[in-house]
Amino acid sequence: MEQEKQIRLTSTEITQLWAQYMNDSASICMLTYFSEKAEDAEIKPIIDHALELSQAHIQKLTSIFTKEKSKVPHGFNVEEDVDLTAPRLYSDSYVLNYIHQMAMIGLTNYAASLSASVRTDITDYYMECLSEITKLYKMSKDLLLSKGLYIRSPYLPNIEKVDFVKKQGFLWDILTDKRPLLASEVANLFTNLQRNALGSSTLTGFSQVAQEKDVKQFFIRGTEIAKKHSKLFGTKLEESNLPISISWATEVTNSTTHTFSDKIMMFYTTALISLSVGFYGTSLAQSPRVDIGVMYNRLSLEIQLYSEDGANIMIKNRWLEQPPMASDRDELAKKNM
Repeated sequence: MEQEKQIRLTSTEITQLWAQYMNDSASICMLTYFSEKAEDAEIKPIIDHALELSQAHIQKLTSIFTKEKSKVPHGFNVEEDVDLTAPRLYSDSYVLNYIHQMAMIGLTNYAASLSASVRTDITDYYMECLSEITKLYKMSKDLLLSKGLYIRSPYLPNIEKVDFVKKQGFLWDILTDKRPLLASEVANLFTNLQRNALGSSTLTGFSQVAQEKDVKQFFIRGTEIAKKHSKLFGTKLEESNLPISISWATEVTNSTTHTFSDKIMMFYTTALISLSVGFYGTSLAQSPRVDIGVMYNRLSLEIQLYSEDGANIMIKNRWLEQPPMASDRDELAKKNM
């Protein structure tokens, strides 16, 4: 019997696979460097495990693209985008937290990719990725806990009784005293504060080793934005007597030696901005208090404008690899005129 013809990838599937190739090829560069500089005997195996996962993903993704007769993305590679002889830029503690945060993002992204997959082989692939990233998340979390580096979100009182909202002020207390934060609002403010604190440290390191002046200024500006957002989130928590202090600034060394290419650092920065827009949108949807919603809307606009400036820098330098896109039928029609 003639073998059934393989069904083509959907636009969603090809988009997710392309984006994962870009992310994993960039991760290989970063993790290879982190592994070279690692000194902590407990953290290095986790770095190496994360690196092996990314390398295996690239092999599988390359195979999928090849079978589909689709061009394999250029992405990033160690020879072009990282100098392994450069001095240490970040501490091992920073790297462990970085891997933990990336694993958390991976849990969300792989789940979304899995839910959007139709073809059986792609579904199976993302099920495998989700299982792998779950194990990496647990490994990094457990080590952060054992080293006393895990920062827990604030504790709230136990629920003593079921109650119902009795006044409109639950939503609209703007001029008068505001109600205490809901658990969902606390959770989102805390995680956004965490991400921005790590982002500020990341961009501080990037700004020290960037080569191009406009790229360096872009990272410095991003550092200031991340610090400002962290302060705003911390202020909201403090208003409900939930003081939070998170900083990874001391985990960045004084190195100014070329370490990563400006291209890969710009890629990481714009990718993290895109994630922040999504996180802020989710936080907005889960925050009934109007003042918090207004804050998230304002901050989202600020980072979207920042992202646009980053995209312009990448386009100017021919660093922005074009994602899969639909055919331009009008342009194709003109070729026969």
